[in-house]
Amino acid sequence: MFKKIAADALGLSDIGKIISPADYDKTDADDYVMHEDNEKIYFLIKTKADEYCFTNLALIHVDGDSAISSKRTLKRYTYSQHKISNVLLETAGKIDMDVEIKFHIGNQQFDIDVRKDQIEQLKDLYKSLLRIAEITHHNEIYTNMATQSLDKAVSVLQNSRTDDSQLADTYKGLTEFGFEWLASTREKYHTSDFGSVFEKYINN
Repeated sequence: MFKKIAADALGLSDIGKIISPADYDKTDADDYVMHEDNEKIYFLIKTKADEYCFTNLALIHVDGDSAISSKRTLKRYTYSQHKISNVLLETAGKIDMDVEIKFHIGNQQFDIDVRKDQIEQLKDLYKSLLRIAEITHHNEIYTNMATQSLDKAVSVLQNSRTDDSQLADTYKGLTEFGFEWLASTREKYHTSDFGSVFEKYINN
């Protein structure tokens, strides 16, 4: 009840409104942020039906059936598991009431309308999502290169003329090295916390 009253007080409509950090605790999404794991909200857009909460770890979507229904479905998209792509920002024309940010996260597409007088704040989110998309794309390239290099090394070993008595030991050594190397590569190029990106571009 308190959060419904708070939402009304924030003057929300079907067009999304960017919520200030001081009002994050008045939203439903705040209840599902993993504060215990140092998860932090960096950007939040709210309409009467939905909330789009961008944290350092994930997009939390509180999906409402309609503005008049109290039913909500919680959806969580971690950036490390759901790749962000196709980030677009549509500015407003003279008669438009809103601007729009579009992006894919995993196989899910989002089109979020926001009040056009908040375009400068939305640009900050646009930059953040673009940068996250770039980082995850580059990380994927490096990880794939590491995997391909190991596969090639194994293939060369299998086709070599190494003495059969030594092949098993050589293969075992390469496998153990490869596992440790890939684990180290994954740790280096698998980003899960993008707080530094949001802190760089978000100017609340």
